[in-house]
Amino acid sequence: MKIISRSLLAVFLIFAAENVMAVEEAEYTVSVKQDNLEIRDYAPSIVAEVIVYGEFEDASSDAFRTLFNYISGKNTAQSKIAMTAPVSQKAEPEKIAMTAPVGQRKSGQGWAVSFMMPASYTMDTIPVPDDSSVVLREIPAYRAAAIRYSGFWSEKVYKKQLFILQEWIKSKNLEPIGEPVWARYNAPLTPWFMRRNEILIPLAP
Repeated sequence: MKIISRSLLAVFLIFAAENVMAVEEAEYTVSVKQDNLEIRDYAPSIVAEVIVYGEFEDASSDAFRTLFNYISGKNTAQSKIAMTAPVSQKAEPEKIAMTAPVGQRKSGQGWAVSFMMPASYTMDTIPVPDDSSVVLREIPAYRAAAIRYSGFWSEKVYKKQLFILQEWIKSKNLEPIGEPVWARYNAPLTPWFMRRNEILIPLAP
């Protein structure tokens, strides 16, 4: 597994420390709860997403810098200007608030890593990325089964928790309809026992 660069860790940790009390999270309601397993109904959202290739445990760190650069100002803000004479439009870089979680899911031969965008944005108002590898995607409201756990960000732990979630879905006679999403809420140097990790599997309505 690759070692995340010190500079990348520093940026992430400084940003997380400054925003720990104000980070917006994905909006959902819980319809079924059993210990650390839940069925959730998620509100519509927008994500900024990057496709990367390589090992499961490297994907997030490979994509993080590109996504972090986008929300830090490497974008073109699409400003709506009231009608005047003459008609003009101004585009400026815009910083976008950090949200949680950071998502990762299988996409073809690679991994799609995403940041959820603040709910205040729409597809018409969200700043356009300067980097064409960053794709803005609108996610409609959906239902998902979720498992929450702490621990290391390893593929071994992920697969163990994924198996538990899949067996629970079967026991409830639910129908999965998409790839599992690995969701993480903490900075890389957060002690393993304090981390909030989740796996989400979309379900048929």
